[in-house]
Amino acid sequence: MTETERNPWPALWALVVGFFMILVDSTIVAVANPAIMTALGSDVNQVVWVTSAYLLTYAVPLLVTGRLGDRFGPKNVYLLGLVIFTLASLWCGLSGSIAMLIAARAVQGLGAALMTPQTMAVITRTFAPDRRGAAMGLWGAVAGVATLVGPLAGGVLVDGLGWEWIFFVNVPVGVVAFALAWRLVPSLDTHTHSFDIPGVVLSAVGMFLLVFGIQEGSSQDWNLVVWLCIAAGVVVLGIFLYSQSRDVAEPLLPLRLFRDRNFSLANVAITSMGFAVTSMVLPLMFYAQAVRGLSPTGAALLMVPMAVITGICAPFVGRLVDRTHPRYIAGSGFLMFAIALGWLALVMTPDSPTWQLLIPIGLIGLGNACIWSPLAATATHDLPPHQAGAGAGVYNTTRQVGAVLGSAAMAALITARLSAQGLGGGGGSTEAGVQHLPEAIHEPFATAMSQSVMLPAAVLLVGFVASVLFARPIRAARPAAGDRAAEAGVQG
Repeated sequence: MTETERNPWPALWALVVGFFMILVDSTIVAVANPAIMTALGSDVNQVVWVTSAYLLTYAVPLLVTGRLGDRFGPKNVYLLGLVIFTLASLWCGLSGSIAMLIAARAVQGLGAALMTPQTMAVITRTFAPDRRGAAMGLWGAVAGVATLVGPLAGGVLVDGLGWEWIFFVNVPVGVVAFALAWRLVPSLDTHTHSFDIPGVVLSAVGMFLLVFGIQEGSSQDWNLVVWLCIAAGVVVLGIFLYSQSRDVAEPLLPLRLFRDRNFSLANVAITSMGFAVTSMVLPLMFYAQAVRGLSPTGAALLMVPMAVITGICAPFVGRLVDRTHPRYIAGSGFLMFAIALGWLALVMTPDSPTWQLLIPIGLIGLGNACIWSPLAATATHDLPPHQAGAGAGVYNTTRQVGAVLGSAAMAALITARLSAQGLGGGGGSTEAGVQHLPEAIHEPFATAMSQSVMLPAAVLLVGFVASVLFARPIRAARPAAGDRAAEAGVQG
C-alpha cells in the first residue's frame, strides 16, 4: 500500500494533538506574564524572553528538523520531539528563577521544532494535492484555535492553580499524544539527505543576533552595541542566504522551492501572520489586567469570541480551499484581521464597555479562520514527496521567524510607548506587577498598549498584498486513489 492509498485521517488526528499543545505554548505565557513577574521578581524585558526564548529555539532548527523527518521518518522525529517537549514542560513548572524558566523554555522550543514540520509533511505525503484542503482545514483550525486558546487556558490555570500549571498541564497531554502517535501514525518511506551544518550555524547565529538586538533595543536606549547586534544579524543572515545559493548539492534552505510563485507568496504571508498573532496578545493581556483590573481568567475570556469563531469557521474554509481561488479567502482574512486590530486599538480605553472590545475580537476570529488553511494548502500543493519535509520546514520556519520578530518587536515597542507616556519604559511601572497599577496612570498605560496594537495591524497588510497575488493552483484532471482515500477519511 503506497503512502496515498492508506486512510490518512487517523494519523493526522493523532499528530494534531501534539501540534495543538506546542502552539498553545506560543501564547499561553502572555496571560501569565504579570503573575510570573511578581513570583520571580522580573521586569517586562525579562519576562518577554520567556516567550522569545521558546520562539527562537522553535524557529531556528525548523529548516533541519524538516529534513530529519525525511531522513529518519516523520513518526520517529515527532516522537523524539514530543518527549523533549514534555520533559521540558515539567522543568518549566519547577523553575524557581526567571533565568531557569527561560532556559527550560528554550529546550521546550527545541522539542517543538522537531515536532512541527512532521505534521505538514505527513499531510503532504499522504493526501493527494487536490484533496489537501480538507486536511489543511483541520490543520488550520488547530493552528488558529491553539494560538488563541493559549491565553484562555493560561488564565484559568493561573487563577485556579498558579502559573506553574500552564506548563505542568502539558505532561499528561504529552503522554496521551505520544500513545496516539505511536499507535496511529504510519512509518513512511525515508529519503537520504545530507545536512548543511555550516548553514545551521549561520542561520542560528544570525537569527539570535537580530532578535536579541531588536528586543533589547529600548531597554538599552538603542546604544551602539544594540545596533551592532542587529547589523551583525543581518550580515550573517545575508551570508547564510549566499551560502545556500552556492550549495548545489543539498542546501539547508532549498531556494529552488521559491521558484514556485505561490510557495514564495505563502511564505511571505505566513510570516506576517506569525508576527501578528504572537505580538497582538501581549499588549491586549497587559491592558486587560492592568487597566481594566481583570483577573488572568477574566482577561483570557476576552479571547473566547476569537477562538470560538475560528474553530467553527476553519473547517468550512478548508473545504472551500479545494474549489475556490486562494486569493479570495486568504486576502479577505488578512484584511478583516488588520481592520479588526485597528478597531480594537481605538476602543482600548480605560472606560470602554466590554462589548465594544468583543466585536473586533470576534472579527479577528473570522479573519483568522480564513488565513491558515488557504496559505498552507497553497504552499504545499505542488511539493513532491521527497521535498515534503524540506518544504514544510521552510514554511514553518518563516511562520516562526515572524513570531520571533513579532515578540521581539512588540517588547521593544511596548517599552518605547510606555516611556513616551512617562511611565519609565515599563520598568518602574511594572516592577510590582501590572495587576496593581494606580488608577492615575491607567489612561497613559492604555494609550501605550493601544498604540502597540497598531504594529501587527500594519504588518498584516503585507500578508494581504502577498495573498491577493496568488495564482490559481493547477488542479488534477481526475481524482487519484489517494483522493478517494482522503474523501473516505472526511466522510468517516
